[in-house]
Amino acid sequence: MPSSHRAHTGKDRAPDPLEDVRHSTPINWPPDTVPVLSRGKHRRPRNGACFMELASYMAGEPWSDHPECTHPALAALAREINDYTTDEGRHRLAPMVPSVIGLTSDDPQLEIDIALRAASAALPIAAEERQRVLAVGILRCRAERGTDSDSPTDQLDAASQEALDSVPIAAAWAAEFVKTSPWRPRRARRRPYVGIIHHAARSIGEACVDDPDTRLYELLRDTIDDCRRRIPVKPPARSLPTRVTT
Repeated sequence: MPSSHRAHTGKDRAPDPLEDVRHSTPINWPPDTVPVLSRGKHRRPRNGACFMELASYMAGEPWSDHPECTHPALAALAREINDYTTDEGRHRLAPMVPSVIGLTSDDPQLEIDIALRAASAALPIAAEERQRVLAVGILRCRAERGTDSDSPTDQLDAASQEALDSVPIAAAWAAEFVKTSPWRPRRARRRPYVGIIHHAARSIGEACVDDPDTRLYELLRDTIDDCRRRIPVKPPARSLPTRVTT
C-alpha cells in the first residue's frame, strides 16, 4: 500500500511529488525551471526558495536551507542576505547560487573570517542601537583569529580596524565589555559567529543608506570570492535521479 502523509488537520493526504527533490549532478545556470527566490523558509520548491534552498536543489541534495554542499557560516550569510534584501533586489542574488555549491571546509578560521567581514561591513552604517553588538563581535573575531592577523597586509584585519575607528564611542564601550566579560570556550564551540552574521546582515538591510541591497549583494559576492580563493570546490557527494521524484 502506498504511504500517505498526515496533514496538519490530522487527515491523510497523498504524497506531494515535489516534497522530495533529488538531482544527480549540479544544474547548469540558468536551468530551464527553478523555484523563485523569496524571503524565508519554504516547504517545497513550488512555494519558492531561499538562496540556500535553491543551492540544495541545484546541488542534488534533499530540499533544505542547510545543505551539506556549503560551509555553515557562508550558508548562514547567504540566508540572512536573502531575507534582508528587498523583493526588488533579490533577483540579483540568483546567479551567485551555483558558486556556493561545493564551498565547504573544516578550517575553523573560515567561520571567524566570514563573521568578521560581515560585521566590518555593517558597523559603519549600523543604527546606533546596533553598533555595540557589532563592535563586540568584531573584537571577539579579531581575538580568535590566527597570529598572522596582525600583519599590515591583512586586508580583513585592516578593514575591521577601520570599522571600529568609524564609531569610537561604540568601540570603546565594546573594548571595556570584552575585558570584563570573557568569552567562555564552551559557548564559543556552539558557533556564536552565526549570531554576528545575523546582526550584520540585519544592520545593513535596515540601514538608512542609499541602496542597502547593493551593499548586501557586494558583501555576499566578496565573501564567496574569498572562500573560493581559500578552499577547493568539492564535487557533489552522491548520485541521484535527475528528475523531480514522482
